[in-house]
Amino acid sequence: MPEGFDPAVALTGPGAPFEVVTEEVAGIETKVYRQRMKSLREVLNNSGGFGDKDFVVQGERRLSYAGHLEAARQSAATLARDFGVKKGDRLAILSANSPEWIISFWTAQAMGAVAVPLNAWWKAEELTYALEDSGTRVLICDQRRLDVIKDVAHHLDFLEAIFVSGSYSGDDEIGGIKVFPFERLLESEASDAPEWEIAEDDPAAIFYTSGTTGKPKGSISTQRNIIANLQNVTFFGLLNRMIKPPAQPSGGPLLQVEMASLLVVPLFHVTGCYATMIIYLATGGKIVLMPPGPFDAAVAMKLIEDEKVTSFGGVPTLVQRVIDHPDFEKFDLSTLNQVVYGGAPPPVELARKVKERFPNVSGAGGAGMAYGLTETAAIATLNVGDSYFEKPDSAGKPLPVVELRIVKEDGSEAVPGERGEIWIKGPTVSPGYWKKPEATAEAFTDGWLHSGDIGILDEDGWLYVVDRAKDMIIRGGENVYSIEIEDVIYTHPDVEECAVVGVPHPDLGEEVKVVVVPRIGAALAEDDIKELCAKHLADFKVPSIVEFRETPLPRNPAGKVLKAALRGDGTAFEEDPESDSAL
Repeated sequence: MPEGFDPAVALTGPGAPFEVVTEEVAGIETKVYRQRMKSLREVLNNSGGFGDKDFVVQGERRLSYAGHLEAARQSAATLARDFGVKKGDRLAILSANSPEWIISFWTAQAMGAVAVPLNAWWKAEELTYALEDSGTRVLICDQRRLDVIKDVAHHLDFLEAIFVSGSYSGDDEIGGIKVFPFERLLESEASDAPEWEIAEDDPAAIFYTSGTTGKPKGSISTQRNIIANLQNVTFFGLLNRMIKPPAQPSGGPLLQVEMASLLVVPLFHVTGCYATMIIYLATGGKIVLMPPGPFDAAVAMKLIEDEKVTSFGGVPTLVQRVIDHPDFEKFDLSTLNQVVYGGAPPPVELARKVKERFPNVSGAGGAGMAYGLTETAAIATLNVGDSYFEKPDSAGKPLPVVELRIVKEDGSEAVPGERGEIWIKGPTVSPGYWKKPEATAEAFTDGWLHSGDIGILDEDGWLYVVDRAKDMIIRGGENVYSIEIEDVIYTHPDVEECAVVGVPHPDLGEEVKVVVVPRIGAALAEDDIKELCAKHLADFKVPSIVEFRETPLPRNPAGKVLKAALRGDGTAFEEDPESDSAL
């Protein structure tokens, strides 16, 4: 690369493919890409150019790009012609990861409807709330979730129809609602799909937040939001390839490896949908879906080997399970050149383990972490490649059209190195919450999203996520950040998982408690944890209470630890033993 050449400027400057300009979005001056598609329907239609290439693989099933495009357009035609679904109507999706899930999402985009991906772990009461709150007209689900809502179907009389994937042959009506097999959607001609005009700021999807406190809120994603995230990620991939090409499998010939991602996170979260599935559809890669059921690291490694997977990630705990699996060395994982995770802060120690275990994970995609929220259409910052190994505790820098600021409690902007709440602005930021004007006003200010996370920006613009605001502990007037303590405890070789929480104290206000899950067969003692912390941390940060447990920490479906349950001020979301990231 010529001396003085800046590839980022070459990609984002005037006339460049990712030229950044300022435009007014909803009355607010916002950085955007000058060249951009205006709707996800354009993305879908363009994907037809990949023809017979594999798009989705699950078990013995293989869905090509051409087959997927045809199915999405057929389904859109059927819904418009036979069920009166119009642009802007809500189409809910409730199922395990499957080809039908993906077809359903793109069916909505093909016709300008609004996809409403629902959490497949929810119970009947939660599903009833979201279906009613969103005003859903049509539900597409699998048999297992149909069984969940059967008993409340009489409360869902606003639904026009339910379509069930997976060779459904049950009742043709429940609670007065017509029920059809998924194949009914494919009875129209793809050429009959409606071509209603779709604008950039029309809603494309409503993703309900995890609702660890209160009722879930429906975060609106516009066409603009999702396409800006797509461009952010493709920009970053191209930038890294310019800086350092991807590694080739060790010992093998120089090959052009086809992109293939093993998707181990639910599609009903933006990480699975926006940060993986949509990116791959737009760029011609292959998505390999895990089989339904609990996450099995051996099954994941076998799929990586068989399908020549190049990218794998998810929440850090899943990556950790693969790395620590006793049969790790038995699988050929040499095609992997990218391991990126998010959804929960990764232990700093994980960077070293990834580098040791995956020697080809460097260069273009590399290893690293992403930071973002449902409200930012997935990704706001990225730290991937060599920079991740140099700064494994940083969430990276903002992507080209994303702006960050750190805001202190008094409302003033923090200087570099000062802690405060992370605020995020850009075309990826949601316009607000569905039918929740008060919640929207509380979380958004002049286009800036209040993330609820505590962070620091250093002098060079690198972001460090210190804690969730609600997880910060105030002990005797001193702020204690749980992630800092957890990172220290994770350096102990006998610790499988840990979580630090604050518990009430009559004099100090709060005391520091840590819940530790030891590795199988380890003999950890309370003093081991306290002495380790005392060696690296100030006295007021050393946990006074150390609790050991043999079972995994309680997590929500996004993989985030439910700290309220560990404090004792909330209800644990204990995962169904039959469900996991792949459902």
